[in-house]
Amino acid sequence: MRAKSIVTCLVLLATAFASRSSAGEVLVARMSGIIGPSSARFMVEAIGRAEERRAECVIIEMDTPGGLDESMRAIVKKIMISRVPVVVFVAPSGSRAASAGVFITMAAHVAAMAPGTNIGAAHPVSIGFGAKVDSVMAGKMVNDAAAYARSIAARRGRNAEWAEDAVRESVSISETEALKLRVIDLIAPSLETLLDSLDGREVAIDEKTVALHTKGAAIVEMRMSWSDRLLAVIANPNVAYVLFMLGLLGLYFELSTPGAVLPGVVGAICLILAFFAFQVLSVSYTGILLIILAIVLFIAEAKTATNGILTAGGLVAMIIGSIMLFNDPDPALHASLQVIVPVALVTGAFFVVGVWLSIRSLRRKPTTGGEALVGQEGDARTAIDATSGSVFVAGAHWNAFSDGKIAEGRRVRVIEVKGMSLKVEEIR
Repeated sequence: MRAKSIVTCLVLLATAFASRSSAGEVLVARMSGIIGPSSARFMVEAIGRAEERRAECVIIEMDTPGGLDESMRAIVKKIMISRVPVVVFVAPSGSRAASAGVFITMAAHVAAMAPGTNIGAAHPVSIGFGAKVDSVMAGKMVNDAAAYARSIAARRGRNAEWAEDAVRESVSISETEALKLRVIDLIAPSLETLLDSLDGREVAIDEKTVALHTKGAAIVEMRMSWSDRLLAVIANPNVAYVLFMLGLLGLYFELSTPGAVLPGVVGAICLILAFFAFQVLSVSYTGILLIILAIVLFIAEAKTATNGILTAGGLVAMIIGSIMLFNDPDPALHASLQVIVPVALVTGAFFVVGVWLSIRSLRRKPTTGGEALVGQEGDARTAIDATSGSVFVAGAHWNAFSDGKIAEGRRVRVIEVKGMSLKVEEIR
């Protein structure tokens, strides 16, 4: 009896240990913001790391307004050929999977959303520096994206018709509608709830059915490298806009004050980083030209007396240009007015005050050298004629001469400097 009890205990312990060890690890990678080269590299690396560690699955917790088509396709390709299940979780509450995020979510082996989230608006837009497309090319882009969305949805057994509507009609739905329309697989309020819901779920990997064991699994968080985090921050429209303005200010300061070096270096770096972000964002040439026009108007205001008309015009041009700088239809991919207005006012003030001080310094009367003596007043220490004389001016005795005769002791004014002698005239 005692032996049978011992055997039973050993069997129960072995079963518990086996079930615990079978859960393994779950990698969690969090990605928020615009999908670009850095975020694509991070998600591809996360899936690769999960494959190396033979994790139960990799969960991509995502909140994105969209991004580059090329980066999105790189992520989708990696998900499609992944040897471990990929779960895309649109979370936390208030997050969304828009544009490129729709394709990534639908490509996942399991798609989940938190309460208070939404998915959709996958209509393609021309991304890039001043990118413009005609109606024919726009139609090709839409057709290509719609076909791609349908194929992904069909591969994962999701609603292909809705996927096409998300591209062609820019429809967007909540998490409850997405579950009802078979766009996603489940709703989970938290990561812990998601892991419980995933436990025992079967997914297809390489034409094989694999059961997930996520209950009690060890969670391993994967974080972006500092370089990828930096690039992700730069791709934010507000940051890109500020970098662009700082770059213009730095280059202007360097050109107006040759030899300062530091402003030029900082300005060039800021402009390069801004142009990197412009590759990810949809940027308008019109917005850039209006900002440059504003700077020209600020400089002109400092050199002419227009009573602030050019300054007002410059501020209007800068604010309008800043609003038009990003032409993506999604407001999340535009610079915020709370950033644009202060930056425009500070930039305008910088240019007007800076140029005014520069012109003032150029017009300022010399304070050293011979030219500084012109206009100075003093006393005739001897009689002064056209050939000789002596005066006391600016705390020193000088040889002097004059067109007319000046008696000793009279007040004189310097009108010209010739070598070491001063030409003076009598103050009457």
